[in-house]
Amino acid sequence: MQKLLLLGDEAIAQGALDAGISGIYAYPGTPSTEITEFVQKSKQARETGVRSNWSANEKTAMEAALGMSYAGKRAMVCMKHVGLNVAADPFVNSAITGANGGLIVVAADDPSMHSSQNEQDSRFFGKFALIPILEPSNQQEAYDMVHYGFDFSEKYKIPVLLRITTRLAHSRAGVTRKEVKKQNKNKLPENLRQFVLLPAIARKQYKVLLKNQDNFENESEISGYNRYFEGINKNLGIIASGIAFNYLYENYPDRKIPFPVLKISQYPLPKVMIEKIYNECDEILVLEDGYPVIEEAMKGVLSKGKKIQGRLDGTVPRDGELNPVIVGNALGIKSEDGKALPSIVVPRPPSLCAGCPHIDSVIALNESLEKYAKGGVFSDIGCYTLSALPPYETINSCVDMGASITMAKGAADAGIFPAVAVIGDSTFTHSGITGLLDAVNDKSPVTVIILDNGTTAMTGGQNSSASGHLEAICKGIGVEESHIKVINPVKSQREENIKIIKDELEYRGVSVIIPRRECIVTLGKKSKEKKAK
Repeated sequence: MQKLLLLGDEAIAQGALDAGISGIYAYPGTPSTEITEFVQKSKQARETGVRSNWSANEKTAMEAALGMSYAGKRAMVCMKHVGLNVAADPFVNSAITGANGGLIVVAADDPSMHSSQNEQDSRFFGKFALIPILEPSNQQEAYDMVHYGFDFSEKYKIPVLLRITTRLAHSRAGVTRKEVKKQNKNKLPENLRQFVLLPAIARKQYKVLLKNQDNFENESEISGYNRYFEGINKNLGIIASGIAFNYLYENYPDRKIPFPVLKISQYPLPKVMIEKIYNECDEILVLEDGYPVIEEAMKGVLSKGKKIQGRLDGTVPRDGELNPVIVGNALGIKSEDGKALPSIVVPRPPSLCAGCPHIDSVIALNESLEKYAKGGVFSDIGCYTLSALPPYETINSCVDMGASITMAKGAADAGIFPAVAVIGDSTFTHSGITGLLDAVNDKSPVTVIILDNGTTAMTGGQNSSASGHLEAICKGIGVEESHIKVINPVKSQREENIKIIKDELEYRGVSVIIPRRECIVTLGKKSKEKKAK
C-alpha cells in the first residue's frame, strides 16, 4: 500500500478514513486540531461523504459521535486533554451505554503545557471510565491503532480511548497505509434500550462493563502493542509507555538495549508481563510521558520492596514532557565528552500578532478602567489571554473555557465593581452562553466583552460557531438590546470606543460589547488565496 509522510495527528486521521469512519466530531484544541483539519481537506473524505464540521464544544462532539455509533456507523471524536473535562459526562456514561458502530475518542495530552492550563493525563479518565486505552509510540502505530481500535470497539461494543501527546501529534514519520474499508451501513442496536440509562437499565449495563474487564485485560496481555524485550543485564528493568519507548531507543542508536524492556501501548496494564519484569530485575525504571500512572499502579500492587524509579522518586522530573535527554539522564547515559546531555532549548513565549484587533480592544479597555481599582477583569482562553503579559497587563484570570463570564458574575455578586468578562467569539459559543444566562437571570452588574475576530484564531483559524449569531444570541438570552454594543477596534475609533466602554461599565446590569474586526492572520490567508486564484 501507499506510504505517506504524516504528522501523528494526520496518521490518526488517515487511519480513520481508511478504517471506514462516517463522521469525525471535534472542537479545535492544540495538539489535536490537525486530525479534523486533515479530514476536512481530504479528497477521500469528500468522495465518501464523511461528516467533519467543527462542533460547538467537546461535549456536543462526544454526544454526536455517540449518536453516530448508535446508528451503527464508525465515528471518531477528537479533543485536547482539557477538552475531555468538558466531555466527561457523556464520555464516562458512554462506557455504560457501550458502542454500536465503532467509536474512538482521541485525547491529545499536552505535557509541559505548551498551549494548555495543566498537564493532566487522560489515561486516568480511561481508567476511571473502565474502558480500554491505546497509546501509540510512533506515527505508524497511531495509524494502525485506529484500525485496531475500531475493530476492538465493535467486538466488545465499547468506546476506545486513543491517548497521544504533543510530540507524537506534531512530529512526522513515514506511514504505510492499509486497505481501505467501506463505511458501515446503518444498523441500530439489537437492544433498543441499551442507550437508555434509566437506573434499572444502567445497573445491567454496568455489570456488562465490569464483566468485560477480564476480557480487556486478556486483550492487553496478548496485544502486539505490548511487547517484552529480553535483556542480558537484569540489574535494571525498563518499562516504557507510548512515545517514551521511542525516546528510550533514541539513546541506543544500535537498538541494542542491555536491559529487559517492557513496551506498554495498550491498557489495562498487562499484569503478567509487569510481574515478569519485576521478578526478573533488581530495580525498575518507569518511563511515561505524563503522570506516573504505571509507576503508581506498580507501587500499589507490587510490594516486595524492590526499587521502582520514575517520576515519583525524582529519577524523572515530576512535571513536563519527556524527551531523549531526560531518558538518557535517567539511564545514566552521558555524552562522549563525559558531560551530561544538554537540555532542550527554552521556547520563546507567544505574543499577539502585529495588527491583531485584540490589541486595540485591550488598549481601549485599559484606558476605560483607569479610574477604577485593578483586579476586576476576568478573561477566557484564546489569543487575548496574552493580554495578561506586558505591555498590556489587562486581565486577572484565565481558568477554563467559559469561566470569564461566570467568574465576573461571582465577583460582581461579591461586590466587585466593575466586573468585566473578556471572552472570544468561539469560546462564547463553546461555554460562555450559559454563564451569560446566569448573569441575566440574576441581573448581575457585569460587562461582557466578546472579542469577535470571526474565527477560532488561537488554534489556526477554524470556523467559529458564533459567526453571524452573537447579537441574536445575546438578545435571545435576555440582554437588553440597548446594552448590546458593536464597536470597531481600530485606532481611529478608539476615543469613541472608550466612551462606549465607559458608559457600559457604569451600567448596573448586564451589558455586552462586541469589538468586531477580522483576525489579521486569517485576513492575510484569504488575501493570498484570492491572489492565487
